[in-house]
Amino acid sequence: MIRKRLLLVPLLLAAACAARPAADRMGPSFSVKDLNGDAVVSSTLRGKVVVVNFWATWCPPCRAEIPDFVEFYEKNKTHGLEIVGLSLDSLTGGPATAEALLPFVRKFKMSYPVVVASQAIVRDFDPGDAIPVTFILDKQGRIRYKQVGGVSLDTLYEWFDRLAAEK
Repeated sequence: MIRKRLLLVPLLLAAACAARPAADRMGPSFSVKDLNGDAVVSSTLRGKVVVVNFWATWCPPCRAEIPDFVEFYEKNKTHGLEIVGLSLDSLTGGPATAEALLPFVRKFKMSYPVVVASQAIVRDFDPGDAIPVTFILDKQGRIRYKQVGGVSLDTLYEWFDRLAAEK
């Protein structure tokens, strides 16, 4: 009996981390500057499928998913996709400024907008206590999916293909 329970633990953990449809609510409005000083404004992203990823430089699962985000972004940015990486480093003891994050972003070739997350944007999205956390917003800006834990390239394509096909 104990052995059966121990076998269920990994299955339950996997189910808890699986991508799930999120409550169909509007994503929060935001206006922030990325590490290059360019504006990233939620209202200008309408009409695109938007991936919002909360991450930190010290987080191994976050580091592991970055190459997939980069590949996915490069292949789909001209097809109605935007990715916004929200670094939680300044709120969790990591590099606290854009200048301090730039070497990491360059090393990982993060070509999508990366932002130093503020307390306000964390409060408004409410990602929870674990990272990475990824939200997928549809073309109207509604949060359609939320995943706690790393996201696979296949999952990104599944979400994007489904939402990009919607009007």
